[in-house]
Amino acid sequence: MNRRDKHNYYLDMADVARERGTCLRRNYGAVIVKNDVIVSTGYVGAPRGRANCIDLGTCIRQKMGIPRGERYEFCRSVHAEANAIIHASREQMLGATLYLVGREASTGELIPDANSCTMCKRMIINAGIAQVIIRRDMDTYDIIDVQQWVDHDELLAGEMGY
Repeated sequence: MNRRDKHNYYLDMADVARERGTCLRRNYGAVIVKNDVIVSTGYVGAPRGRANCIDLGTCIRQKMGIPRGERYEFCRSVHAEANAIIHASREQMLGATLYLVGREASTGELIPDANSCTMCKRMIINAGIAQVIIRRDMDTYDIIDVQQWVDHDELLAGEMGY
């Protein structure tokens, strides 16, 4: 019997959290883990008390033809990473790992190039999360050192003169 490795185990948990997502385009699930303890989970959904896109039967971004990764201000939802961060204390997140899985809402297929948006990356950095692990297919994943995002932003800022 082959035992599931820990990264894929936590990615499976993120995939289960994703099943609660309410986006008509793409649904993500996130799990924050520290010292082999699940600290928090999150999925894509409208803020508490607001109607979800699946309840409304429409997505404004989809209706407007907005491409993936652009104009998030039109989105009704809070991203999975943000929801997971909101539900954990900073102490629990310092040095933790965030596991992330994304799937297309219409087909259920994994999003092979899934990644956190710019705003979620800022929240992950600010939360003190050390690494993000993103599922690419059912058995493979990328491990991202969050410090790379910080360094990349600093490099860009230097190139732009601020």
